[in-house]
Parts: sequence; structure tokens; C-alpha cells
Amino acid sequence: MPNQGSEPPHSAHRRRALAWLGASAAAALAGCAGLPQPAGEADGGEAALADSAWAQASQLVPGARWEHHVFPQRRITHYRAGQHVGRPALRAESDAGTSAVRMRLRVPVSEIAALRWSWWVDELDPAFDPSDRDTDDAVARVILAFEGGREHWTARDHHLSELARLVTGEPLPDATLMYVWDARLPLGTVVRHPGTGRIRTLIVASGAHDLGRWLELERDPLADMRLAFGETPTTLVAVGLMTDANNTRSRAAAWYGPLELVRRGRGG
Repeated sequence: MPNQGSEPPHSAHRRRALAWLGASAAAALAGCAGLPQPAGEADGGEAALADSAWAQASQLVPGARWEHHVFPQRRITHYRAGQHVGRPALRAESDAGTSAVRMRLRVPVSEIAALRWSWWVDELDPAFDPSDRDTDDAVARVILAFEGGREHWTARDHHLSELARLVTGEPLPDATLMYVWDARLPLGTVVRHPGTGRIRTLIVASGAHDLGRWLELERDPLADMRLAFGETPTTLVAVGLMTDANNTRSRAAAWYGPLELVRRGRGG
């Protein structure tokens, strides 16, 4: 007979599962939700990041700043702005860590023609798998968070949003799209997050062919949201970058070149 006051096995399992969902949502939404980095641990501080040549070249909207965001009780990924092979760049190095660099903004999706950026990756890890909660790491991610209707949300999504609010201080965005460079999955693959359908990964770079050089990318966020979700969001509310290796307890590193948000009717 269980000791008085002990938790039934099924309740303990459910509690652990919900705790994982809240934590994994926080990590997966690193570009969209997080807590301020404790003083002294931000690789030279957010001011140095925000004032860097990379940040100035990545000014997506006037007045917005890039911030380093971390998660409770998790090791950080170290981000350092500098120069790499001819351009301002942000170096990301993760040793079993997960944290992100993000910019909050508010841009109507109808005004966005494209998002441009570049990646430099020297090595991919074939063990990373965005469909598996135990191996959901990425050498390079660009994360977009959107507002829109919540008519597609399930009861589980609403509950997960509340868990994320408790863990990070912010609820889940209405939808989150993650662009990822993967070692194995084909270009164009859409992966549903193992915890919630409100997070989808789109593979925009695949395999080792482009390793060791700048890989230039240009995506239409509205078209990609329709592809990944079958939905049309209203507003882009955050852009984030994340290199993480916490789930596999391994290492990952990448360079991120400047980002550009191309507006409709403004050329490019």
C-alpha cells in the first residue's frame, strides 16, 4: 500500500510530462519567450551585443534591440558578435546549452516580402532530430513568432501556454515557425513540435554540401506559415536565433550573418 500522501504513479507521470512540456516550450520558443540573463553572464553584456556591427546591420525595425535570453536552470549558449569571412557576424557556441538572441517587434505580415539572412556552419550533428523531444537540438535556427487567431488551439495548447507563462513570464505566441539547418531531413520538410502543434519546424538547409561557407537564405514568412500551418497570421512579433545542444548533451556552433526584413514595395 502506498504511503499516505504519496502521489499515484499516473499522476506523477502526468506532472513530469507537463513539466517537460512547459520547459521544452520555453526552450523551443527561445526567440519568443524567456527571462533576462543574470548580470555578469551575458558574454560581455547585452549592450555590447546591441551596439555591435552585426546588430547594427540587423536592425529589422527602428529602435528595436537584440537581447540575450536564457531559461531557468539551463546552461546558456554563448553568443559573441564579431567578424567572419568578410561580414559582421554573430558567433554561437553551445556546450549542452540552450539560450537565444531575439528581437521583439510588431510588423504586419502583409507588409513583409521576405526575410534574408546567412549561416556559416562547419559541422552538423546527425543525432539532432526536431521530431523527438530527447534530441530536439539544432546547430542553426531562425525563429519567428506570430500573432493570429487562436481558433486552432487545443485545450492542451492553452494549458501549455499557461505553463510557459509560469516558466518564462510570457505565454506562447499564437504560432511559432522555426527555420532549421538539419543534417538529414530533406529541404521543405515540415516537422510538428513533439509537444504542441503551435510550433512547427521548416527545414530550409539540409546536409553537408554547403558546410564551411556562407549560405545565403531568403524566405517568404507568409508563404511559409501557410505551408507549415495552413494559416495566415496577422503580425510578426519576434525574431530569434538559437543554437542549442542541451537535449543531446553535446556541442554545436554556427555563425549568423546580418538579417534583413524586406518590406513589400521597397525593392531588394
